[in-house]
Amino acid sequence: MNANNANPEDEVMCHCSGTTRGNIQTLFEQGMSMDAISRWTGAISGCGGCEWDIAQLLNDLAERQT
Repeated sequence: MNANNANPEDEVMCHCSGTTRGNIQTLFEQGMSMDAISRWTGAISGCGGCEWDIAQLLNDLAERQT
């Protein structure tokens, strides 16, 4: 995360699509899977460098729901 960025939700998780952590969290809370989030935002479909980080975020969010 950028040190100048005080809000973690504004962290860009996918630089190819500009998808933020907050956007991914919102879509996950709306019931979207990783595949659906990728199709909706374009995340993971560019270089793929964000795939592990996004998968980890979604796993963390899923664990908090239980």
